Amino acid sequence: MTARREEQASRRAMGTWLSGTQMPGGENNDYRGQDLGLPESGVGSLATGWQRVLGLLVDWLLSYGIALLIVGWGSNIGTSVLIVWFVIGVLTVTFFGFTPGQYITGMRVARVDHGAERGAAEAAGEVPRAAVGPVRALARQVLISFVVPALINDYNGRAMHDRATGTALVRTR
Repeated sequence: MTARREEQASRRAMGTWLSGTQMPGGENNDYRGQDLGLPESGVGSLATGWQRVLGLLVDWLLSYGIALLIVGWGSNIGTSVLIVWFVIGVLTVTFFGFTPGQYITGMRVARVDHGAERGAAEAAGEVPRAAVGPVRALARQVLISFVVPALINDYNGRAMHDRATGTALVRTR
């Protein structure tokens, strides 16, 4: 185990300039999400960065299409897309736990603030998933819209908006 931790620490140190700004912590983790009670891989594990980007792209394309239907071609299409994206994000995460893009790419927003034991039980399907709720969904969407919090990741690969709301994007398949 010690050799594996040293190898991961070395990889983290070498790759930090590629992966963006990192928050300290997690030195005793064998894999991303271990301290959250999430599995190393498969259903319930933390989603990859590419999955997150693809999910966001799908959400933006959907929002663009809906905004075009509402306002047509015009000078305010950018603002309309942002408003539609914001509303879709808050409503779908509140009621379903994922946005349409996250659903298509096999992700959902999970609460991880109940502790590692609850996270492991949810990932194993032993207890029902905790709802994200409207307040967390709204706060999460507000922070994402500022872009910068979404670019700064912690040692688990969770962005600042996920840390602030006690959530994480996990795989559903």
